[in-house]
Amino acid sequence: MIWTDIRNLQIEGQGWTDMKSPFDRLPASAEGVVRDVVWDLSRHSAGICVKFRTEAPTIWARWTLTSDRLAMSHMPATACSGLDLYIDTPDGSRWAGVGRPETAPDVEAILVKDMEDGEKPCTVYLPLYNGVTSVEIGVPEGCRMEAMERDSDRRTIVFYGTSITHGAAASRAGTNHVARVGRDLDCETINLGFSGNGKMELEVATFLAQLDPHLFVVDCLPNMVADEIQGRASHLVRTIRDARPGTPILLVEDRTYGDAQFVMSRRRRNENSREAFKKVYGQLQSDGLEGIYYMEGANLLGEDDTVDGSHPTDLGFRRQADRFVERIREIQAQVSNVR
Repeated sequence: MIWTDIRNLQIEGQGWTDMKSPFDRLPASAEGVVRDVVWDLSRHSAGICVKFRTEAPTIWARWTLTSDRLAMSHMPATACSGLDLYIDTPDGSRWAGVGRPETAPDVEAILVKDMEDGEKPCTVYLPLYNGVTSVEIGVPEGCRMEAMERDSDRRTIVFYGTSITHGAAASRAGTNHVARVGRDLDCETINLGFSGNGKMELEVATFLAQLDPHLFVVDCLPNMVADEIQGRASHLVRTIRDARPGTPILLVEDRTYGDAQFVMSRRRRNENSREAFKKVYGQLQSDGLEGIYYMEGANLLGEDDTVDGSHPTDLGFRRQADRFVERIREIQAQVSNVR
Protein backbone atom coordinates (compact mmCIF):
# COMPACT_ATOMS: atom_id res chain seq x y z
CA MET A 1 0.00 0.00 0.00
CA ILE A 2 1.24 3.47 -0.95
CA TRP A 3 -0.07 6.30 1.22
CA THR A 4 -0.33 9.95 0.11
CA ASP A 5 -0.96 12.89 2.41
CA ILE A 6 -3.89 14.77 0.85
CA ARG A 7 -2.05 18.05 1.34
CA ASN A 8 0.04 16.90 -1.63
CA LEU A 9 -3.11 16.59 -3.75
CA GLN A 10 -5.73 19.20 -4.72
CA ILE A 11 -7.68 20.55 -1.74
CA GLU A 12 -10.92 22.46 -2.28
CA GLY A 13 -13.35 24.14 0.09
CA GLN A 14 -11.04 26.47 2.00
CA GLY A 15 -11.10 30.21 1.51
CA TRP A 16 -7.82 31.01 3.23
CA THR A 17 -4.32 29.53 3.36
CA ASP A 18 -3.07 30.86 6.73
CA MET A 19 -4.67 28.18 8.88
CA LYS A 20 -3.82 27.24 12.45
CA SER A 21 -4.47 23.60 11.50
CA PRO A 22 -4.42 22.34 7.90
CA PHE A 23 -8.14 21.58 7.67
CA ASP A 24 -9.70 24.53 9.50
CA ARG A 25 -12.32 26.69 7.79
CA LEU A 26 -11.40 30.13 9.18
CA PRO A 27 -7.90 31.62 9.12
CA ALA A 28 -5.66 31.65 12.18
CA SER A 29 -6.25 35.39 12.50
CA ALA A 30 -9.92 34.72 13.34
CA GLU A 31 -9.06 33.17 16.69
CA GLY A 32 -9.91 35.66 19.42
CA VAL A 33 -11.81 37.86 16.95
CA VAL A 34 -14.89 35.76 16.28
CA ARG A 35 -16.70 34.29 19.28
CA ASP A 36 -15.04 31.22 20.77
CA VAL A 37 -17.88 28.93 19.74
CA VAL A 38 -17.64 30.09 16.12
CA TRP A 39 -13.90 29.52 16.17
CA ASP A 40 -14.33 26.04 17.62
CA LEU A 41 -16.92 25.12 14.99
CA SER A 42 -14.71 26.49 12.23
CA ARG A 43 -12.25 23.74 13.07
CA HIS A 44 -14.69 21.15 11.74
CA SER A 45 -13.71 20.19 8.19
CA ALA A 46 -17.20 20.60 6.70
CA GLY A 47 -17.14 21.09 2.94
CA ILE A 48 -13.43 20.51 2.50
CA CYS A 49 -12.59 17.88 -0.10
CA VAL A 50 -9.61 16.44 -1.94
CA LYS A 51 -9.48 15.73 -5.68
CA PHE A 52 -7.18 13.23 -7.37
CA ARG A 53 -6.93 10.73 -10.21
CA THR A 54 -6.04 7.08 -9.82
CA GLU A 55 -6.16 3.80 -11.71
CA ALA A 56 -6.36 1.81 -8.48
CA PRO A 57 -9.05 -0.88 -8.10
CA THR A 58 -9.09 -0.29 -4.33
CA ILE A 59 -8.88 2.99 -2.44
CA TRP A 60 -8.10 3.16 1.27
CA ALA A 61 -8.07 6.09 3.64
CA ARG A 62 -6.75 6.78 7.09
CA TRP A 63 -7.45 9.89 9.08
CA THR A 64 -7.03 11.32 12.57
CA LEU A 65 -10.02 13.01 14.20
CA THR A 66 -9.87 15.86 16.69
CA SER A 67 -12.84 14.63 18.76
CA ASP A 68 -13.96 11.21 19.94
CA ARG A 69 -17.61 12.18 19.44
CA LEU A 70 -18.17 10.19 16.27
CA ALA A 71 -21.91 10.86 15.88
CA MET A 72 -24.82 12.90 17.21
CA SER A 73 -28.28 11.82 18.27
CA HIS A 74 -29.74 12.92 14.93
CA MET A 75 -26.75 12.45 12.61
CA PRO A 76 -24.66 9.32 11.94
CA ALA A 77 -20.93 8.83 12.29
CA THR A 78 -20.56 8.45 8.52
CA ALA A 79 -21.47 12.13 8.14
CA CYS A 80 -20.09 13.61 11.35
CA SER A 81 -16.71 11.89 11.27
CA GLY A 82 -16.47 9.84 8.07
CA LEU A 83 -15.07 10.30 4.58
CA ASP A 84 -17.21 10.18 1.44
CA LEU A 85 -15.97 9.21 -2.05
CA TYR A 86 -17.43 10.35 -5.36
CA ILE A 87 -16.07 9.48 -8.81
CA ASP A 88 -16.64 11.53 -11.97
CA THR A 89 -18.31 9.70 -14.85
CA PRO A 90 -19.63 10.80 -18.26
CA ASP A 91 -23.04 11.06 -16.57
CA GLY A 92 -21.80 13.22 -13.70
CA SER A 93 -20.25 12.68 -10.30
CA ARG A 94 -21.45 9.44 -8.70
CA TRP A 95 -21.14 8.10 -5.16
CA ALA A 96 -18.60 5.27 -4.87
CA GLY A 97 -17.91 4.59 -1.20
CA VAL A 98 -17.81 5.77 2.39
CA GLY A 99 -15.23 5.57 5.15
CA ARG A 100 -17.06 4.53 8.31
CA PRO A 101 -15.36 5.62 11.53
CA GLU A 102 -15.58 3.06 14.30
CA THR A 103 -12.73 4.26 16.51
CA ALA A 104 -11.20 7.58 17.49
CA PRO A 105 -9.00 9.40 17.05
CA ASP A 106 -7.31 7.20 14.42
CA VAL A 107 -9.42 5.64 11.68
CA GLU A 108 -8.51 3.42 8.74
CA ALA A 109 -11.03 2.11 6.22
CA ILE A 110 -11.50 0.89 2.66
CA LEU A 111 -13.46 3.49 0.72
CA VAL A 112 -14.06 1.25 -2.31
CA LYS A 113 -12.72 -2.00 -3.77
CA ASP A 114 -13.08 -4.29 -6.79
CA MET A 115 -13.27 -1.50 -9.35
CA GLU A 116 -12.58 -1.95 -13.05
CA ASP A 117 -9.35 -0.82 -14.69
CA GLY A 118 -9.06 2.74 -15.94
CA GLU A 119 -8.42 6.22 -14.64
CA LYS A 120 -10.92 7.52 -12.12
CA PRO A 121 -11.29 11.22 -11.17
CA CYS A 122 -12.07 11.09 -7.45
CA THR A 123 -13.40 13.51 -4.85
CA VAL A 124 -13.24 12.66 -1.15
CA TYR A 125 -15.24 14.84 1.26
CA LEU A 126 -13.92 15.29 4.81
CA PRO A 127 -16.04 15.02 7.99
CA LEU A 128 -18.86 17.50 8.51
CA TYR A 129 -19.06 17.69 12.32
CA ASN A 130 -15.55 16.74 13.39
CA GLY A 131 -12.09 18.03 12.70
CA VAL A 132 -9.12 16.19 11.25
CA THR A 133 -5.42 16.72 11.79
CA SER A 134 -4.29 14.41 8.99
CA VAL A 135 -5.82 12.50 6.09
CA GLU A 136 -4.06 10.04 3.80
CA ILE A 137 -5.29 8.16 0.75
CA GLY A 138 -3.90 4.69 0.05
CA VAL A 139 -3.68 2.71 -3.19
CA PRO A 140 -1.98 -0.62 -3.98
CA GLU A 141 1.69 -0.54 -4.91
CA GLY A 142 2.21 0.07 -8.60
CA CYS A 143 -1.00 2.10 -8.97
CA ARG A 144 -0.69 5.72 -10.00
CA MET A 145 -2.33 8.55 -8.06
CA GLU A 146 -1.96 12.24 -8.85
CA ALA A 147 -3.57 15.54 -8.01
CA MET A 148 -6.16 16.93 -10.36
CA GLU A 149 -5.15 20.18 -11.99
CA ARG A 150 -6.98 23.20 -10.62
CA ASP A 151 -9.09 25.02 -13.21
CA SER A 152 -8.39 28.73 -12.77
CA ASP A 153 -11.74 29.59 -14.39
CA ARG A 154 -13.79 27.38 -12.09
CA ARG A 155 -16.47 29.23 -10.15
CA THR A 156 -16.45 29.52 -6.37
CA ILE A 157 -19.52 29.98 -4.17
CA VAL A 158 -19.29 30.85 -0.47
CA PHE A 159 -22.13 29.61 1.75
CA TYR A 160 -22.45 31.29 5.17
CA GLY A 161 -25.07 29.86 7.47
CA THR A 162 -26.26 27.61 10.26
CA SER A 163 -26.18 23.95 11.25
CA ILE A 164 -28.05 23.15 8.03
CA THR A 165 -25.27 24.70 5.96
CA HIS A 166 -22.79 22.97 8.27
CA GLY A 167 -24.40 19.70 7.17
CA ALA A 168 -26.90 18.57 9.79
CA ALA A 169 -28.40 16.03 9.39
CA ALA A 170 -26.93 14.45 6.26
CA SER A 171 -26.13 10.73 6.21
CA ARG A 172 -22.72 11.24 4.59
CA ALA A 173 -20.27 14.10 4.15
CA GLY A 174 -21.15 14.53 0.48
CA THR A 175 -24.93 14.62 0.72
CA ASN A 176 -25.59 18.03 2.26
CA HIS A 177 -26.84 20.71 -0.11
CA VAL A 178 -23.57 22.67 -0.26
CA ALA A 179 -21.67 19.66 -1.60
CA ARG A 180 -24.53 18.77 -3.94
CA VAL A 181 -24.59 22.29 -5.41
CA GLY A 182 -20.86 22.01 -6.04
CA ARG A 183 -21.32 18.78 -7.97
CA ASP A 184 -24.44 19.91 -9.81
CA LEU A 185 -22.89 23.19 -10.98
CA ASP A 186 -19.31 21.89 -11.24
CA CYS A 187 -18.03 24.65 -8.96
CA GLU A 188 -15.99 24.95 -5.79
CA THR A 189 -18.09 25.55 -2.70
CA ILE A 190 -16.78 26.94 0.58
CA ASN A 191 -18.88 25.85 3.55
CA LEU A 192 -18.97 28.41 6.36
CA GLY A 193 -21.87 26.93 8.27
CA PHE A 194 -21.53 27.28 12.04
CA SER A 195 -24.00 25.11 13.93
CA GLY A 196 -26.36 27.27 15.98
CA ASN A 197 -24.15 30.28 15.38
CA GLY A 198 -24.79 31.60 11.89
CA LYS A 199 -25.84 34.99 13.23
CA MET A 200 -24.60 37.56 10.68
CA GLU A 201 -22.07 38.91 13.15
CA LEU A 202 -19.90 41.80 12.01
CA GLU A 203 -16.72 39.97 13.03
CA VAL A 204 -17.60 37.10 10.69
CA ALA A 205 -18.67 39.54 7.97
CA THR A 206 -15.20 41.08 8.06
CA PHE A 207 -13.65 37.71 7.25
CA LEU A 208 -16.23 36.95 4.57
CA ALA A 209 -15.28 40.22 2.89
CA GLN A 210 -11.70 38.96 2.54
CA LEU A 211 -12.88 36.29 0.12
CA ASP A 212 -13.32 36.83 -3.61
CA PRO A 213 -15.85 34.26 -4.86
CA HIS A 214 -18.26 34.49 -7.76
CA LEU A 215 -21.24 34.47 -5.37
CA PHE A 216 -21.95 34.86 -1.65
CA VAL A 217 -24.90 32.92 -0.20
CA VAL A 218 -26.15 34.18 3.19
CA ASP A 219 -28.44 31.62 4.83
CA CYS A 220 -28.58 32.49 8.54
CA LEU A 221 -32.24 32.97 9.40
CA PRO A 222 -32.71 29.64 11.23
CA ASN A 223 -30.31 30.96 13.91
CA MET A 224 -31.82 34.45 14.19
CA VAL A 225 -34.96 36.18 15.44
CA ALA A 226 -36.53 39.24 13.88
CA ASP A 227 -34.75 41.81 16.06
CA GLU A 228 -31.35 40.31 15.25
CA ILE A 229 -32.15 40.28 11.54
CA GLN A 230 -33.15 43.94 11.60
CA GLY A 231 -30.01 44.88 13.51
CA ARG A 232 -27.41 42.84 11.64
CA ALA A 233 -28.43 41.85 8.12
CA SER A 234 -27.87 45.24 6.50
CA HIS A 235 -24.45 45.64 8.14
CA LEU A 236 -23.35 42.23 6.91
CA VAL A 237 -24.42 42.91 3.34
CA ARG A 238 -22.84 46.37 3.30
CA THR A 239 -19.57 45.05 4.72
CA ILE A 240 -19.34 42.49 1.92
CA ARG A 241 -20.49 44.97 -0.71
CA ASP A 242 -17.92 47.59 0.31
CA ALA A 243 -15.13 45.05 -0.15
CA ARG A 244 -16.59 43.25 -3.19
CA PRO A 245 -18.65 45.80 -5.14
CA GLY A 246 -19.20 43.53 -8.13
CA THR A 247 -19.94 40.21 -6.44
CA PRO A 248 -23.58 39.11 -6.22
CA ILE A 249 -25.00 38.30 -2.79
CA LEU A 250 -27.91 35.88 -2.41
CA LEU A 251 -30.03 36.35 0.73
CA VAL A 252 -31.90 33.19 1.69
CA GLU A 253 -34.97 32.93 3.90
CA ASP A 254 -35.26 30.22 6.53
CA ARG A 255 -36.71 26.88 5.49
CA THR A 256 -40.22 26.16 6.71
CA TYR A 257 -40.18 24.01 9.83
CA GLY A 258 -41.49 20.54 9.05
CA ASP A 259 -44.04 20.79 11.85
CA ALA A 260 -44.99 24.45 11.37
CA GLN A 261 -48.49 23.38 10.37
CA PHE A 262 -49.05 22.22 13.94
CA VAL A 263 -46.56 24.07 16.16
CA MET A 264 -47.62 27.70 16.39
CA SER A 265 -44.34 29.02 17.80
CA ARG A 266 -42.42 27.61 14.85
CA ARG A 267 -44.92 28.98 12.36
CA ARG A 268 -44.64 32.44 13.92
CA ARG A 269 -40.85 32.16 13.91
CA ASN A 270 -40.89 31.60 10.14
CA GLU A 271 -43.35 34.42 9.56
CA ASN A 272 -41.58 37.00 11.73
CA SER A 273 -38.10 36.21 10.44
CA ARG A 274 -39.16 36.42 6.82
CA GLU A 275 -41.03 39.66 7.35
CA ALA A 276 -37.95 41.25 8.95
CA PHE A 277 -35.62 39.95 6.23
CA LYS A 278 -37.82 41.23 3.42
CA LYS A 279 -37.85 44.67 5.03
CA VAL A 280 -34.05 44.71 5.12
CA TYR A 281 -33.88 43.55 1.51
CA GLY A 282 -36.34 46.24 0.46
CA GLN A 283 -34.30 48.93 2.23
CA LEU A 284 -31.10 47.74 0.56
CA GLN A 285 -32.81 48.04 -2.81
CA SER A 286 -34.17 51.49 -1.95
CA ASP A 287 -30.65 52.57 -0.99
CA GLY A 288 -29.42 51.60 -4.44
CA LEU A 289 -27.31 48.53 -3.61
CA GLU A 290 -27.03 46.44 -6.74
CA GLY A 291 -26.39 42.75 -7.14
CA ILE A 292 -28.40 41.74 -4.06
CA TYR A 293 -30.73 38.82 -4.70
CA TYR A 294 -33.42 37.17 -2.61
CA MET A 295 -34.58 33.57 -2.24
CA GLU A 296 -37.77 32.63 -0.45
CA GLY A 297 -37.72 29.71 1.95
CA ALA A 298 -41.19 28.25 1.63
CA ASN A 299 -40.15 25.73 -1.02
CA LEU A 300 -36.64 24.90 0.20
CA LEU A 301 -37.93 21.66 1.69
CA GLY A 302 -40.89 19.41 1.00
CA GLU A 303 -43.00 17.12 3.12
CA ASP A 304 -41.48 14.71 5.63
CA ASP A 305 -37.82 15.39 4.81
CA THR A 306 -36.26 16.45 8.13
CA VAL A 307 -35.11 14.46 11.15
CA ASP A 308 -36.60 16.86 13.69
CA GLY A 309 -38.63 19.45 11.81
CA SER A 310 -35.52 21.58 11.29
CA HIS A 311 -32.56 19.61 9.93
CA PRO A 312 -32.93 17.95 6.52
CA THR A 313 -32.46 14.31 5.71
CA ASP A 314 -30.68 13.44 2.47
CA LEU A 315 -34.03 13.82 0.71
CA GLY A 316 -34.43 17.29 2.18
CA PHE A 317 -30.91 18.24 1.14
CA ARG A 318 -31.58 16.99 -2.40
CA ARG A 319 -34.67 19.15 -2.62
CA GLN A 320 -32.87 22.13 -1.11
CA ALA A 321 -29.95 21.74 -3.51
CA ASP A 322 -32.37 21.69 -6.44
CA ARG A 323 -33.86 25.00 -5.31
CA PHE A 324 -30.41 26.55 -4.91
CA VAL A 325 -29.24 25.35 -8.31
CA GLU A 326 -32.34 26.80 -9.92
CA ARG A 327 -31.91 30.20 -8.22
CA ILE A 328 -28.17 30.37 -8.86
CA ARG A 329 -28.71 29.65 -12.54
CA GLU A 330 -31.22 32.50 -12.66
CA ILE A 331 -28.57 34.79 -11.20
CA GLN A 332 -26.00 33.43 -13.65
CA ALA A 333 -28.23 34.47 -16.50
CA GLN A 334 -28.27 38.04 -15.20
CA VAL A 335 -24.73 38.54 -13.89
CA SER A 336 -21.57 37.93 -15.89
CA ASN A 337 -19.51 37.56 -12.69
CA VAL A 338 -21.32 34.28 -11.91
CA ARG A 339 -19.97 32.59 -15.01
